Amino acid sequence: MDARDFITTGMSAERTLVVPVERTVGHFVSGMPFVYATPMMILEMEMASGDAIRSALQPGWVTVGTEVDIRHLAAALVGATVRTTAKVVAVERRVIRFEVEAFEGPRKLGEGRHARGLVNVEMFNKRLGA
Repeated sequence: MDARDFITTGMSAERTLVVPVERTVGHFVSGMPFVYATPMMILEMEMASGDAIRSALQPGWVTVGTEVDIRHLAAALVGATVRTTAKVVAVERRVIRFEVEAFEGPRKLGEGRHARGLVNVEMFNKRLGA
């Protein structure tokens, strides 16, 4: 399957999250501040990227994260509303590349690039022996 046949540049999605305590650095690491954790921001960026293309995927196919290149630019407190965006910027045979950003209001919290690989679930599970 070739992603270029059904994924196009410009496809996009947006997610909104009110930061809970469970998504903060302080929740995971004792003594750290209770601010939005970088891995949790990356999770939202990956989820938005998947959302951007999910409806175009053929039955039995999914995408999995393969690359992240993210800069966390500013902190967000518990209760902050974070908006995460993802836009397809390049499509290869089995790889879809995204530009991702996160904001609290107009303030940019993070930015970068993310890639997802196209995977046939049945073949993937067979290969893993699942």
